[in-house]
Amino acid sequence: MNISKNSRVWVYQSSRFLTVEEEQNIQQQLDHFTSLWQAHGHQLTAVGEIRYRLFIILSVDEQYASSTGCSIDKSVSLMKEFEHQFSINLFDRYQIAYRDTDSIKLCNQSQFVELLSSGVISNDTIVFNNLVASQKALQTDWEIPLKQSWHAHVFSV
Repeated sequence: MNISKNSRVWVYQSSRFLTVEEEQNIQQQLDHFTSLWQAHGHQLTAVGEIRYRLFIILSVDEQYASSTGCSIDKSVSLMKEFEHQFSINLFDRYQIAYRDTDSIKLCNQSQFVELLSSGVISNDTIVFNNLVASQKALQTDWEIPLKQSWHAHVFSV
């Protein structure tokens, strides 16, 4: 499905990498959910995807129908169901994902501070800005150097 660069986006980061089987299962459930997702009786033009076996991303093209509080609540309920079903946490904002050469690593805030202090992580380390809110921002501002991210402000880089 083609979705507009202005589409609204929600990024959920898993507390661990998904197995191939889990990824396939979640993708099937995302496809089913987005095919039926509505806001006040209007079908939403939406897509769900998984990237890097770590991030679940929902996008809604609001030029056709806007998401509402109730429709967003339904998507949050789906994410909570995934948490229960797959023993993962999708709402832990204290966990940080970053690129380490060719792989993606996860750590908590205190580990991130230690890695930053020891030089393992630098201003140029690519971090994931899961606060992006549009498809365009997902393409341009999701994987960015630490020095350009909100992380730099929080960790006084």
